[in-house]
Amino acid sequence: MTGDATTTRAAGSGPTDPDGVVEVSTDHEGAVVTLTINRPAKLNALTLPLLADLAAAVTAAEESHTARVLVIRTAGDRAFSVGADIKHFSTMSPVQMHREWLRRGHRAYEVIEQSILPTVAVIDGPAFGGGLELALACDLRLVTTTARLGLPEVGLGTIPGWGGATRLPRLIGAARASDLVLTRRQLTGAESVDWGICTRLAEPDGLDAALADLIDQLLGGAPHAQAVAKQLIALAGSDVPPYLGESLGGALTTTSQDFAEGVAAFTEKRSPTFRGE
Repeated sequence: MTGDATTTRAAGSGPTDPDGVVEVSTDHEGAVVTLTINRPAKLNALTLPLLADLAAAVTAAEESHTARVLVIRTAGDRAFSVGADIKHFSTMSPVQMHREWLRRGHRAYEVIEQSILPTVAVIDGPAFGGGLELALACDLRLVTTTARLGLPEVGLGTIPGWGGATRLPRLIGAARASDLVLTRRQLTGAESVDWGICTRLAEPDGLDAALADLIDQLLGGAPHAQAVAKQLIALAGSDVPPYLGESLGGALTTTSQDFAEGVAAFTEKRSPTFRGE
């Protein structure tokens, strides 16, 4: 990582906001945007205002036209996130749960999932319930060996409500998803990689180096091609014939200046300079 990082707070958040704040920092001349959920006193438990700020920050990063990679982290050393703040939804009526809690949470995670930017969740502590579901909405998940992951909702008499029961089966299959959801089983960081939930594993003291390496690899790709590739990957498992999406997507990328630059750099045996154009 370079030393040009700057930090701001997401709109609507204040330094003493009891619902938590989203801190926004930039690096690599704005190419890397890190969103840090800061509510460590509550183990980064998620509230609707916090998720709204998170979604707004993702949108702002896309609209900056300088962001290339989006990183989602949390504050403190006790937990990535223990999930939804139970106190915020335990007194809601069924209608409120449907109209407010579940729908607005889904909306926030869909903003992350559908972002044109490659997204990375950095899991350096327990990630339970909505915390794990937040990570599942990202493209890549970097996890430490000391982390724990699980979906404990059935133990509270409810279900994973922000994508855990739908994104997880697509990722690891119905049988393993059932094992996690129905038994409340917790996985170690290493197990989560073995199961195909997380994509990279690091020791706690090597986490920043592992993240920097991953970011460098992502920055080495052409932004437009990455955005199209994300859309094609999202089609996996659908009824759209693979050749159709890949044919259209491949043809589209060849019209970009980045494609011309990539071919020229390969021919000239140098590293390409992509501009997302």
